[in-house]
Amino acid sequence: MKKKSIRPLVAAVLSTLAFGAAQAEITIGVSLPLTGPASGLGIPTRNGISLWPDTIGGEKVRLIILDDASDATQSVKNGRRFITEDKVDVIVGSTATPASIALSVVAAEGQTVQISTSPVDLPEGKDAWTFRVAQSTPLMASALIEHMKKSGIKSYAYLGYSDAYGETWLKSFDALAAKAGLASLATERFARSDTSVTAQALKVTMAQPDAILIGASGSGSAMPHKAIVERGYKGKIYQTHGAASRDLIRLGGKEVDGAIVVAGLAVMPESLPAAHPSKKLATEFVERYEQQFGAGTRNQFSAHGYDAQLLLQAAVPVALKKAKPGTPEFRAALKEALENSKGVTITQGVIRYSAKDHWGLEDNARVLLTIDKGDWKLAN
Repeated sequence: MKKKSIRPLVAAVLSTLAFGAAQAEITIGVSLPLTGPASGLGIPTRNGISLWPDTIGGEKVRLIILDDASDATQSVKNGRRFITEDKVDVIVGSTATPASIALSVVAAEGQTVQISTSPVDLPEGKDAWTFRVAQSTPLMASALIEHMKKSGIKSYAYLGYSDAYGETWLKSFDALAAKAGLASLATERFARSDTSVTAQALKVTMAQPDAILIGASGSGSAMPHKAIVERGYKGKIYQTHGAASRDLIRLGGKEVDGAIVVAGLAVMPESLPAAHPSKKLATEFVERYEQQFGAGTRNQFSAHGYDAQLLLQAAVPVALKKAKPGTPEFRAALKEALENSKGVTITQGVIRYSAKDHWGLEDNARVLLTIDKGDWKLAN
């Protein structure tokens, strides 16, 4: 009973957040995992959104923020409310991959742009209204494979979530690894809500791979890592971009030292070369974010939330030339503007969408990090 009573209360409180009111305001529905297993991703995303300006493209913005509770069914309910009751112009979210996939169906039905803050892998033709602000899984997986090859690794095992995030990583990584000549020796899965992965950790370590890849996110990435180390594994352990937060370091302790983590640029913008297009923007965002939420709180999920408005700052002025907010014509014009943008610089790189590509980020949108004595460092 206690858990059920929290959701409507959180939704009611957060849905009152608004950045001013105007007759021609742009209404944006935000659905995030503010409670549940993926809340460690959703809360930073919301924090990043809290740094948005009052206006986008010169128009006042009204934000309606709802909790999807890390649940796909609740995400659908939020999406339907956004479209049928709130008449939103844009949907942002979710940072939980299964919830974001569910939200994409509603966005497509309502012909409303969705800016996904997670790397949702959708069937061809099903992402017509979904634009990702997160890096694609193949983009990030290829960086890990390049590092493995350079490190002389010839075999690997996989231990990851049994949901859409974990399966997308497994599918992408296995395909790229096979092309690179790496042998897969074991595959194990676990649920986000699991409190132990001892059996799975034992199976992957017994396979004696040169490396193990953990396909998890936020706080959920620390438990399998520790379990593997506790089994006596001495090989390299890799983590996905979903793990690129302080939760991994805080909960993993000394056991995660030496981990190789592929991450977005906002985790360590200081490492970027001066000529990188996102260097200044990412650095300023991190400084502003940590001033608000504390030193060391930076992560790529907060950056995804912030970057969504940078995309809209570029697309909304173009769409306004064709239609007014609150209309189907404006939503269609917004989609067209995103697809025809020549390149939008965000904290995580430069996004170049097209009608056929709703990912847009390239190789310069990623960085390889390692954990050394409780802090991030560039990986060799």
